[in-house]
Amino acid sequence: MGCQCSKLLLCCYDSVQSGQIPEADVADNENDAEVGGLPTFREYTYDQIKMATSGFAVENIVSEHGEKAPNVVYKGKLDNQMRIAVKRFNRSAWPDARQFMEEAKAVGQLRNQRLANLLGCCCEGDERLLLAEYMPNETLAKHLFHWETQPMKWVMRLRVALHLAEALEYCTSKGRTLYHDLNAYRVLFDEEGNPRLSCFGLMKNSRDGKSYSTNLAFTPPEYLRTGRVTAESVTYSFGTLLLDLISGKHIPPSRALDLIRDRNLEMLTDSCLEGQFINDDGTELVRVATRCLQAEPRERPNPKSLVAALLPLQKETEVPSHVLMGIQHSTASLPLSPLAEACVRKDLTAIHEVLEKLGYKDDEGAATELSFQMWTNQMQETLNSKKKGDVAFRHKDFSSAIECYSQFIEVGTMMSPTLFARRSLSYLMTDTPEEALNDAVQAQVISPVWHIASYLQAVALFVLGRENEARVALHEGYVLETKKNGS
Repeated sequence: MGCQCSKLLLCCYDSVQSGQIPEADVADNENDAEVGGLPTFREYTYDQIKMATSGFAVENIVSEHGEKAPNVVYKGKLDNQMRIAVKRFNRSAWPDARQFMEEAKAVGQLRNQRLANLLGCCCEGDERLLLAEYMPNETLAKHLFHWETQPMKWVMRLRVALHLAEALEYCTSKGRTLYHDLNAYRVLFDEEGNPRLSCFGLMKNSRDGKSYSTNLAFTPPEYLRTGRVTAESVTYSFGTLLLDLISGKHIPPSRALDLIRDRNLEMLTDSCLEGQFINDDGTELVRVATRCLQAEPRERPNPKSLVAALLPLQKETEVPSHVLMGIQHSTASLPLSPLAEACVRKDLTAIHEVLEKLGYKDDEGAATELSFQMWTNQMQETLNSKKKGDVAFRHKDFSSAIECYSQFIEVGTMMSPTLFARRSLSYLMTDTPEEALNDAVQAQVISPVWHIASYLQAVALFVLGRENEARVALHEGYVLETKKNGS
């Protein structure tokens, strides 16, 4: 491969010196690829978001930098079962509520299949929150730098580059030319394995916050001089992303440009790409990256030119992204557990057997502390309601079980996910699936990582005829159950 790389580098270096990517005027994209079926941007209450994220549970944190990051991202689920990502800003961010709302509403007007679109926001007191589409298949950083089963294929890397360029072209066509801190953590993969650009980067981390939080070695040189981000700065950051795709590691632009000048592409190229790296494609991608990383901002190509340069490089366009990525995107091929299979069959009797056998074992660790009421005259009556409910549930007297469990829940002495799960199944047995769905959601609010809560949501959704949402809930249950079993 070394000889091949040397030839590629020579060709690449000469092409960079002799010509530029033809600049194209930025115009409205004729094929905006608007996303159908997404709700319009709206405001949410803090209580709605708190419920959706199970009280901002630590188990729901999905941001790469964890719980202690200044702006944490959580996964959650709305009442309509739509999965969301919630960015919770630091309390000192965006002190001016009006400015935050104006920015959020402007970004919320964008709708494109290349973006993880912004769905809503919340601005109550000191709270500043953004809600976006949830992308379940990790970040580009995860797939490039920390992959577990297989490295990202070359054809998929080319696809990522194009999709990101198309996302930037769309944003530019809508007047949103600035993107803050564009990096591999901002690129997310949706259910089908397609790359999307996070909408969160279209807003700063705060009104007066810096546009770049990454290592200064990767920051556009003009930003270091002026502290201002421009459209050309975004192109520079796109060039660093291309280097990530070529090298499979986060390499400083100065180091990469030195390797290119020294005709040492073998050191630049990801060794995992051996046998996949096509000369012409590699030459062109390195050339595009080099143009993006020009020290003089006006010499960098605009997004429309990037799309024009990357489009001819695409290969295997008929192969779905989830196949190239090795991502399971459907429960159809998953090795389902007996409980999951019972949910698919809507076999309520089998589910009842599982819950009865399990008892209250999974309530360990849940918020089950007794309130002061448990020490009053209501204590015995409340406990008796639960015991009677359990007896009725065991003997499949589901109407009585609902009545007894409801009495216990209304007193509010103990938050038991198992109790909500039992009442959920009782509702299913009595042909009231909406109530069953609500109780299954409540069980997951109390215990966010409990797979049975997801499975009960799935069977309720199957009964309601909401097939797609049921499949999503079933997949979530499968993932949680797999993690619990350590496999």
